[in-house]
Amino acid sequence: MIRTLSDKERADWLQLIRTPNIGPITFFKLIRKYGTAAAVLEILPELSRKAGRKTPLRAPARSQIEDELKAAWHKGVIIIAACEPEYPARLRAIDDPPPIIFTRGHVSLFDKPTIAIIGARNASLSGIKLARTFAGELSEAGYVVTSGLARGIDGAAHEASLNAGTIAVVAGGIHHIYPPEHEKLTHAIATQGLILSERGLDAVPTARDFPRRNRLISGISDGVVIIEAAQRSGTLITARYALEQGREVFAVPGSPLDPRCQGANRLIRDGATLVETSSDIMDSLQTLNRTLREGDLFDDHGDDLFGGLEERRPAPDLDAHADARRQQLRRQLETLLSPAPVHQDEIIRACSAAAQPDCPTPGEIAEALLEMVLSGDATEEAGLFRRSDIA
Repeated sequence: MIRTLSDKERADWLQLIRTPNIGPITFFKLIRKYGTAAAVLEILPELSRKAGRKTPLRAPARSQIEDELKAAWHKGVIIIAACEPEYPARLRAIDDPPPIIFTRGHVSLFDKPTIAIIGARNASLSGIKLARTFAGELSEAGYVVTSGLARGIDGAAHEASLNAGTIAVVAGGIHHIYPPEHEKLTHAIATQGLILSERGLDAVPTARDFPRRNRLISGISDGVVIIEAAQRSGTLITARYALEQGREVFAVPGSPLDPRCQGANRLIRDGATLVETSSDIMDSLQTLNRTLREGDLFDDHGDDLFGGLEERRPAPDLDAHADARRQQLRRQLETLLSPAPVHQDEIIRACSAAAQPDCPTPGEIAEALLEMVLSGDATEEAGLFRRSDIA
């Protein structure tokens, strides 16, 4: 399964994932069903028409994609597809890995054990000091420290681990500096470490991009360390993703009087590993044998992403009973979905809980979601589905 794409194939992949409504889960469903991105692009307008879309779904112009690839090459940005050997193995193993990632810097850092350090933007002086201590000591021990390049804890972790190589996962494009005060740090990381994004080069981050970024922070890491997090914060979203991805979650306890510590304290109550020193983190990872090997990850997850050859044949026409069942399931999904995005797993659980004895299978639900994306009734972004206007 692991192979390097040709220039044409890389453009095909980028063109498909840039198509409106299509996110990582839908992307890989289509690849499983039709074999290659080129085949999907060719049949996509007809597929969307059959799904009920009034205006055929079309990918962006090829010239636009080629311009983006050329711009990346001129700016020293490496674009890596999920099937390529340079793609981070840990990230490939999550349920909704981005088909394409943009990187600038040393991609060899993906091969090393990685620990994420994240926390409050309005961090206290003690929190920042602790982040620097943890990041420095973990770097000296051979771990790559990753974070989200935000103010506060993130920036402190990057600065303290810069000399050993650190990975910054950004919500916008690699060439859009955010926050502005981290311009110097961003350039230093691009030189000494690595910057990672799934967005276009100059994309401006929006509110919905930060949770998408958070799943990548935990996805490339063996574990996640939380230092200061309020009850409602993006840091806790990263912790949730880490748990869903099977990563170890560490939390530093703080004063119950400080709102910035309430989220971390709650994580500890809910079962996160309490840590006070970097040695606590390293001892726990070694005990749990959390270091993951690329071969194991891809072997376990490759079939889920790309499927076997038999899955690439178009499905036969449905008989009347199967078609009625499909329509019933689609109506159920239209009721369940709203403008608020939810993960496919939540949708499957809801359908199973609400269904009659003739319960739809996860495969049937996934197929119905695919049809809704193609028809324009739903949109998928980074594994999250939401109701959209009918095209």
